Order: sequence, then structure tokens, then C-alpha cells
Amino acid sequence: MQDTAHLLPREEVLTFTVEPQQAGRRLDVYVAAAAGVSRSRAKELVASGRVTVDGRTAKPSQEVRAGQLVCIHLPPPEGPPDLIPEELPVDVVYEDEDLAVVDKPAGLPVHPGAGRPRGTLVNALLRRLGRLSQVDPTRPGIVHRLDKDTSGLLVVAKTEEAHRALSAQMGKRTAQRFYLALLRGECPWEEHTVTAPIARHPVHRQRMAVVPGGREATTCFRVVERLPGYTLVECRLVTGRTHQIRVHARHMRHPVAGDPTYGRRGELGLQRQFLHAWKLRFTHPRTGQVLEFTSPLPEDLQQVLTELRRTQGTGRERR
Repeated sequence: MQDTAHLLPREEVLTFTVEPQQAGRRLDVYVAAAAGVSRSRAKELVASGRVTVDGRTAKPSQEVRAGQLVCIHLPPPEGPPDLIPEELPVDVVYEDEDLAVVDKPAGLPVHPGAGRPRGTLVNALLRRLGRLSQVDPTRPGIVHRLDKDTSGLLVVAKTEEAHRALSAQMGKRTAQRFYLALLRGECPWEEHTVTAPIARHPVHRQRMAVVPGGREATTCFRVVERLPGYTLVECRLVTGRTHQIRVHARHMRHPVAGDPTYGRRGELGLQRQFLHAWKLRFTHPRTGQVLEFTSPLPEDLQQVLTELRRTQGTGRERR
């Protein structure tokens, strides 16, 4: 009988040394960033004993210290879920054998979820690219996400090696993501940094909120243009929490225009929040080259600015 043991998928072991700037993070948060998996998946790995710190198992809430050796034992992949490639409109602005950069339109969810097996960016990329990283088979290739109704740039991984390297850049904050947002009101600063922890809203569980004891979150805001009753700003993500810019904007009492969750639905005639991922900068995981991409404002957002500028010119203020 032929020996086929060598053909079976094997456990993969990843080894990392905690760097000084990563000290103090929860172990599950550290593992998620290092291995390029979701935090829930990281928590499962730690809780099941598949993660050791200096040779010993630990709890997900344990804080890591600089110099510690973290070993992550990833089980063999069970195979991707039944995801269906679909012909959907998606603009791939860059592609090579390791990764792709996509300009996502508003209204397109990034990956399948409960009750939504089709009609997502992942379905479109499976058709367009064919090969996507299987680090997390439930959302293949996805290194970072955008909200369904947020447009703009994101990078996706085609190989597991690229996925982990890009996730590490996100975790170490060496990759940079910039957004354009229209905030309600006249912001009284030119540049402003918000550092406020984010977690699930204690009452409205579908929302996020600034909550003491939540996950560390920092957003840097810079004024781009002042308009009647509104301020166009550039937002740079330091961390990448769910709804981070939208929550921090509301926390400042300058919510994103048109935001149906944290602001006013339909404001200025908007059918979604005025938020666009306009610039992305990262280091290519294989070549070491620094890559930068930009995306112009979509037509629906540009029209809002055009109208506000026209209003400004006539001296009338529209709210």
C-alpha cells in the first residue's frame, strides 16, 4: 500500500518574539495580529492550548511581555466553506502573485456572514483572482475590512505568507490607512487625535461606542476643507477597530455626515455615510518595496461637496 501520510495537511507552528511596542497586549489580541486571524479565532486557539508563552499554555486575557516567545500551533485547514465565485463589479487597481489592492464600491459587504453566503467582495474576488489566502477560510484573503457602505481601498492576500506579513504590518502599525470624511459642524482645530477605547454599546448591541475598558483605539484627524456647517477631514487610523472613525467622530460631537447609525440618515441627500478609504500605504511582503495607492472620491460624495461649495459661494448655509 502506498504511503500517503506525507500528503495529509499538517499542523503549522508559528513562532514570534514579543517586541517592546507590543508589550501589554492581551494574548488573544497579540495572536490575532501575529497569525492574521480574527480575534475570536485567536481566543479559540489560546483557550484550546494551541498557544504557548515561553513554553507554557496561558489564558486569552494574559498580557504579553517584551522578549517572550509565543508559539502558535495552527491545526491543518479543514478546507474552505462552500463559497461561490460571482461576477460582481469590483475594481482591482493592483495585482501580483502575492496580493491585490481593490477599490471597493459602497454597498458591497466585504465577506460572507450569517444569512449572507453570496453577494460579497470575497465572492467577487474568488471569480476575479481565483487564489485567495486560506489563513481564515471563513473570510479568505481578507487582511482588513471596510464597512459595507464605506467605499475605497483595501489590500487582500493571495498567499498565506503574504496574509501573515500584511497582518503583522497592521498589528505593528507600519501599514497606513487614510480616509476622507465629512463631519457635521465646524471643527475647532486643524489637527486632532482621539484616543478613546471602543467596545460594544452596552445597550444597543449592534452599535459600537466609547466604553471604559474597551479596546485601545486611536484616530488622527486633519482638516482638509471647511464648508458651511461641515468640515472635510482626513482620518488616519492608528488602530483598526470596528466602526472606529464613525464612533470617534460621534464622540467628538462631529458625527460623519449621513451616518445612519451614529448620525443622521439621509443628511445632505446622502444614501450612506460620507466616508471613503482614499489612501493606502504598506510594504510589499516579498519585495520590501513601499507601495502607495490612492482612490478619488466616488461621484455621490463628490456631488455633496460640489453642492456645499456652491452654497458657500452664494453665502447660504445648508444643514
